[in-house]
Amino acid sequence: MVLAALRKRQFFSLAELNEAILKLVHKLNERPFRKLAGSRAEQYQMIDRPALQPLPLESFVYAEWKKARVNLDYHIELGGHYYSLPYQLVGKEVEARSTQSTVEIFYQGKRVASHLRSSKPHLASTNAAHRPKSHQQYLEWTPTRIIEWAGKVGPFTARLVEGILTSKPHPEMGYRSALG
Repeated sequence: MVLAALRKRQFFSLAELNEAILKLVHKLNERPFRKLAGSRAEQYQMIDRPALQPLPLESFVYAEWKKARVNLDYHIELGGHYYSLPYQLVGKEVEARSTQSTVEIFYQGKRVASHLRSSKPHLASTNAAHRPKSHQQYLEWTPTRIIEWAGKVGPFTARLVEGILTSKPHPEMGYRSALG
């Protein structure tokens, strides 16, 4: 009814069009029903208006969900980036909720990890508390300490270890190879 009534009129601004639509919508809502008592406006006041609730205080945040299995290195892959979880969940299926700024990981409905979202591919966001105790001891080792330790074997060993550590984006990624 609204569009049909406006089809032969010409408008020169959006405000003018909106005003014409508003008048026709009010007219439509006040028009009595043919087979029922009352009008759309009366039904709204009786049924819909009392059921309305205030808007939430926090605005809606778009999120995507994905199921994933925890890898042997206690990380899951999401968007090309790796996020850590407690090592006890290796092999378990988890659900990841990612928003524009965060990644939350849930196991059996309980949140077990939360990370800032990263768009850097092939890198990892690792929380040190997620590592097993045997891996946490490696955190005490610095690249300098490992190179000095390798130097006790010989100068060429020290150069080899230094090359291994500098070839990785993060020296920690080369610790296992260097210690081997």
